[in-house]
Amino acid sequence: MSPHPIPESLADLEQFLAGDIKVKVAGIDVDGVLRGKFMSKEKFLSAASSDGFGFCSVVFGWDIHDAVYSRELMISNKQNGYRDLIASIDLSSYRRIPWENNVPFFLVSFLDPDTKEPLVVDPRGILKIATERAGKHSLQCYAGVEYEKKFTDLQPLTPGNHGYSLLRTQLNNDYFQALFDESAKFRIPIEGHHTETGPGVFETALAYTSALQMADNAILFKYLAKSIGMKHGVLPSFMAKPWGNLPGCSGHVHMSLRDDAGRNVFAVSEAERAKGRADAQYTDTKFISQECEWFLAGLLDGLADVMPMLVPTINGYKRLVGGAAFWAPNAITYGYDSRAASIRIISPPAVPPAATRLEVRVSGADMNPYFALSAILLLGLRGIEKKLPLPGPPLAELEGLEGGREKVRQLLAAIGFEEMLV
Repeated sequence: MSPHPIPESLADLEQFLAGDIKVKVAGIDVDGVLRGKFMSKEKFLSAASSDGFGFCSVVFGWDIHDAVYSRELMISNKQNGYRDLIASIDLSSYRRIPWENNVPFFLVSFLDPDTKEPLVVDPRGILKIATERAGKHSLQCYAGVEYEKKFTDLQPLTPGNHGYSLLRTQLNNDYFQALFDESAKFRIPIEGHHTETGPGVFETALAYTSALQMADNAILFKYLAKSIGMKHGVLPSFMAKPWGNLPGCSGHVHMSLRDDAGRNVFAVSEAERAKGRADAQYTDTKFISQECEWFLAGLLDGLADVMPMLVPTINGYKRLVGGAAFWAPNAITYGYDSRAASIRIISPPAVPPAATRLEVRVSGADMNPYFALSAILLLGLRGIEKKLPLPGPPLAELEGLEGGREKVRQLLAAIGFEEMLV
């Protein structure tokens, strides 16, 4: 039996909640903030047995500080009185909050009250639409997110840089351990959890899973980190660039596609595993499939156009300064196992074929994961659908060419975003 069973029917739900009197629910706004409330069990069960329950549309009509937008949206405005949306309960999101007396928790998706269709600005709804488009190609999207974040009590929580340090974590051991342990109880499996370069900076790699589940886990991990932090007197910041003279906090996204048989579509075939693809134009792409190369080309072709979905804040752009000292790309580039590129190819021989994937290193820790995953997936699918060619060589070959920086500039100009190179 799964350590985290989920209700699959209303009868299951009633059994799961037999000993409870209340339930906590939440949806996600455009800033990636959880907006929710407690409900009585009776009210919740009634909503679960119907289309859902009413939720004020103002959550899509104001900013992160709850200031109403000066230019109002059609879905949420004074004229319609900030009417209710329909909050549709996702039973598969069930979990219990261990640090809140084990109260049951569910995520909701927002529907248009007139059409009952996914709301056009609902982050979960947008990602569902993106994954459904992949499904039309008999593909399932899998993803992983790595969060860097700064823990502070208004002074850096730990001294020095010291990435991967085994000593720094002991300075606040209770909090560091609680993050991992409470995540497991909260249905957020973690693959890696360590210190990163920078005072008080830590990185957590969330376990690879389906795209929607990953976005849910990513948004809920922030909630967990902040909730646990309050109990330990720690303020976790997911700001992309807290300090101008130090590396920023990233929100790297890993992604791959699987077919109906569960095979990684980005991996080369059995026949190509020894020497790679014979028709690969570059050494860096020899051990990714043609579909992966098209997906990569789609990302390179459209990355500039979706930057607001990957880097939604002014502060986020301050992180993209380039250079080895700051570990953030500032040009549209790609490369095999390259942490200097915008898109890192992770493939054999570095990993087994089944682990082949692409890592988008542009997004910061302040991203809305639903928007980021949607943008990356849809750009990649467009590349596959149009069979787009790569616009130029990988970063290592560009840097090795005479006038390499000019070659990078030409590549950026060719795809319409030369100003990314500073």
